[in-house]
Amino acid sequence: TTQIVALTTTQVGVLKATQIAALRVTQVAALETTDLAVLNTTQIRALTGSQIGALTTTQVGALTTTQVGALLGTQVLGFETSDIAALTTTQIGALTTTQVAALTTTQARALETTDLAVLTTTQIRGLSSAQVAALTTTQVGALTTTQVGALLATQMLGFETSDIAALTTTQVGALSTTQIG
Repeated sequence: TTQIVALTTTQVGVLKATQIAALRVTQVAALETTDLAVLNTTQIRALTGSQIGALTTTQVGALTTTQVGALLGTQVLGFETSDIAALTTTQIGALTTTQVAALTTTQARALETTDLAVLTTTQIRGLSSAQVAALTTTQVGALTTTQVGALLATQMLGFETSDIAALTTTQVGALSTTQIG
């Protein structure tokens, strides 16, 4: 671990993907945020889910939107709920539909309301019924009218009575007959 810390940012930037993949989780956790920032998408994709899970919330918050967008679904599973909460709204917006769909129900529940608001209708439609059911009443109430209108009828089946009650009249007005039926 001390050897990894001794590497300069330039040296970290030239590590091969195979070298990145071979790092122990303690070594990944020891990387400075400036070191992480220089990793290219190939290097980022070389990280395992366990290595991603070893990142601190500060390290996660320092990832660039390009890096976040490059993560594989299996890597996103490595995020702890505190990591999900540490992601900025811009980072959340950089998640692909596949990455959003890969979130566990616990991770989906950890999304902050401001983060949910930046999800596109395609990302919203990519959520599983279980992920939508895991959202809190506060999260459901924070969905934009466009997002509510984009929900599939199968996703709406997961809503609790309290979730429906949390919808504003504008959100309810955005529901289609298929969603209501």
